[in-house]
Amino acid sequence: MGHEMADTNAAQTSSNETIKTGLAATSLAALGVVFGDIGTSPLYTLKTVIDLSGGNPTPEIVLGLLSLIFWTLTIITTLKYVSVAMRIDNDGEGGILALMSLLGMKRENRPWIVAAGLFGAALIYGDGAITPAISVLSALEGLEIATPAVKPYILPLTVAVLAGLFLIQPFGTAKIGRAFGPVMLVWFAVIALLGLIAIREYPAVLAAVNPLHALRYLTTSGWTGFLVLGGIFLCVTGAEALYADMGHFGAGPIRLSWYAIVFPSLILSYAGQGAYLLAHGPSDQNIFYRLCPPQFLLPLIILATVATIIASQAIITGAFSMTRQAIRLGWMPRMHVDQTSEEGYGQIYVGAVNWLLMIVTIALALYFQKSDNLAAAYGIAVATTMLMTTALLFIAMREIWNWNLGLAALVAGGFAIVDIAFFSANAMKFREGGYVPILLGVLVYGIMTIWHEGLIAMRARLIGKEIPIDKFLGGLEAQGIKRVPGSAVFLTRSETQTPPIVAWYADHARALQEKVVAVTIITEQKPWVDDQNRASMAEIAPNFWRVTARYGFLERPDVTHVLEIVKTEGCRVDLDQATYFVGMEAVQAREDGKGLPRWMVALYAAMLRNSTHVSDAFNMPRDRLIEIGRTVEL
Repeated sequence: MGHEMADTNAAQTSSNETIKTGLAATSLAALGVVFGDIGTSPLYTLKTVIDLSGGNPTPEIVLGLLSLIFWTLTIITTLKYVSVAMRIDNDGEGGILALMSLLGMKRENRPWIVAAGLFGAALIYGDGAITPAISVLSALEGLEIATPAVKPYILPLTVAVLAGLFLIQPFGTAKIGRAFGPVMLVWFAVIALLGLIAIREYPAVLAAVNPLHALRYLTTSGWTGFLVLGGIFLCVTGAEALYADMGHFGAGPIRLSWYAIVFPSLILSYAGQGAYLLAHGPSDQNIFYRLCPPQFLLPLIILATVATIIASQAIITGAFSMTRQAIRLGWMPRMHVDQTSEEGYGQIYVGAVNWLLMIVTIALALYFQKSDNLAAAYGIAVATTMLMTTALLFIAMREIWNWNLGLAALVAGGFAIVDIAFFSANAMKFREGGYVPILLGVLVYGIMTIWHEGLIAMRARLIGKEIPIDKFLGGLEAQGIKRVPGSAVFLTRSETQTPPIVAWYADHARALQEKVVAVTIITEQKPWVDDQNRASMAEIAPNFWRVTARYGFLERPDVTHVLEIVKTEGCRVDLDQATYFVGMEAVQAREDGKGLPRWMVALYAAMLRNSTHVSDAFNMPRDRLIEIGRTVEL
């Protein structure tokens, strides 16, 4: 018995060690993907807020600014996202689109929730264009300290780095990704060490953890203090990624990385920069790089550049993932999505998004030229998204956690006050560059809305022409339409009666195969669907099967795989010889003027013409695919 107990204890110990090892490895991976943006914010945040405060770093000002940074990181990142938001998920997935799907579409159709979620998601594209530009620029500007003569070449070098970053995307980032975690671990260790060394010169800077310093600064600095909040917000612009990437790593590893490594390192780095200012006075150069001994400056610049590239990579990958979600939920035109690695579903590439982001990002770098100028454009998009997230979190507290109104209002209201303050401060930067991400967000939101409205209108017009299946099949002989040998698979949006594409094909071909399968793809308001719930089948008439396939909004539909599933359940079709049919609709405005506005129809038609081929979107064999063209009036 003693041996058995020993074996049991040994097994439990081994299991616990395995769990700890797995958690550590996942936390390290999360460190490289999730925290790149917020982890590189010390490069430019304190420098920006010192300039906004007037450039005179007195002890009162420095301690007030550091206290604002500390409590902003604590309230927004630690409390709002790590402690609260990450407890609300849509089948394990986080982020504003997943939250929108859970609250506004999965439970009931509530347009205002959908609108808030979509606009918040659209604004992330604006952030995705600005983040690489400001991060790489701020890192390379350190070269001015090491070699002043290189100043004229910083902008061209930034453009070259950014171009290279986007050019490597088609090859996938699986191999590079494995190095992200260790590199970022080194980065956080270095910035923490530099901060500690600087704090030794002026340890009194640690008093900034007292919130009274923040309150005193805000109450005594007037309008300047309000404007400074726009710069303070730069320290949390990567916080939304913690929530959005929860589905990739899980809440546990992200929380562990934040509490054990990221949060302490950021606080030490900011405190170290503040200590340097108090010990040495104001500096015209980047405060972050002044913490580094001259002999190590060049390696630090190289490390910072690599860290900012990693931060940019995370933003770009996030834009790819969000695009795929929007496509599957019916809010964006079909685009070609490449799976670049079998190691992880998140390793994807969306060419259209990549090249558009590259053009916009390089254009922003060339237009603003300096990280200080880009800081004016940075923040307003993320502040708006965070405000939208808070509104959705309030609803989740009431409906998912069943909190009473008072408690939900107290918690969400506290977050909202902070969000509104930062949103208002960032809104003051609208004319200086803040209009850029807003315009990008409005453009993306417009695309989403027009596509979705056009999709709904087209479905309504097509489904309205359905006829009962018995009536359709019974009338074939009278119409001179013959049943011919073979199997036909029709992809249709219809879930009842006779699919319009089947009736249209039979009428024009004057024939219909003996065995017919009508396949309808439904996107569920959750990220994944279990294989056992993947497909359902019903033989609604002799040799006429209706198949309904269900996929989550993070999955890629596969018609061929679905047919293999239902064939084992009695669907007698010859998949090797079957012919596949899809509708290729062209749209035009209704002559009676009762449909969608003509301008909306025109834009929807343009997006429809340029969307990815349906065979690629649903994995259908092109060599046996027939496209049926139809004109639909919207």
